[in-house]
Amino acid sequence: MSRGILLGLIPSALVGSGDAGNRTHVMAPHLQRFEIVGLVAGLGTTFAALPDLIRMIKHRSRRGMNPTMAAIMAVFQIVWVYYGVLIDSWPIVAWNIIAVLVNSLTVAAYFRFARREKNEAAR
Repeated sequence: MSRGILLGLIPSALVGSGDAGNRTHVMAPHLQRFEIVGLVAGLGTTFAALPDLIRMIKHRSRRGMNPTMAAIMAVFQIVWVYYGVLIDSWPIVAWNIIAVLVNSLTVAAYFRFARREKNEAAR
């Protein structure tokens, strides 16, 4: 798909006119357009694991959770943090640091509830 067609699919209020990568946004003139896209994309992917963490805490159970997936995500998000530092992209660095924390908390909660469930079953 060509760049022109892709830009045609994005509402003009988000991208404005002209060069899609370096223009500023009308509502946030201090940010470049690619920074705004990075912030929006990061918001979604960063908090994707949050429902699992909330469900575990709410139900005080590890059931239905796979800690391997959360651990793998945390490891690769650390790589994304490093990548963000290399290319000097603060949205990549910031969102992925938060995502590492969310996924690490998810893994920690899983093992905490697994230990609790094991102790309750042993009684």
